[in-house]
Amino acid sequence: MSFSVSRRIDASAEDIWDLLTDTGKWPAWGPSITGAEPAADGPGSGPFRGGLAFGSRGRVRTVLGVALPYTVTAFEPGRYWSWSVAGIPANGHRIVPQGGGCVVTFTVPWWAPAYLPVCALALRRIERLATH
Repeated sequence: MSFSVSRRIDASAEDIWDLLTDTGKWPAWGPSITGAEPAADGPGSGPFRGGLAFGSRGRVRTVLGVALPYTVTAFEPGRYWSWSVAGIPANGHRIVPQGGGCVVTFTVPWWAPAYLPVCALALRRIERLATH
């Protein structure tokens, strides 16, 4: 069981996917993230460093000043990815193209519904970045 929040955004699924998977852009839309450092080796490294793939790992810096390890636990190119942070299942990120735009959905585990307002803020920031 999980909870989710969605937003329809008048931008291409490709543009939204780029925002969601470029670790360098996470601080621009992620309210709880101040930075991310992908691992120097493994999936998502090399010439595409900063992007994601199944198994990508690295460290994410939080607004609390703590850097935590992450691992991408599910990955469907252009459509969905989820991750664990510090070994704990975290949120999922889904994109569904829809009539000249797309619907973006963030899911959180059943035990984390209090994180939905943070996800809703992230979706508003993603919309602003993609449409302005």
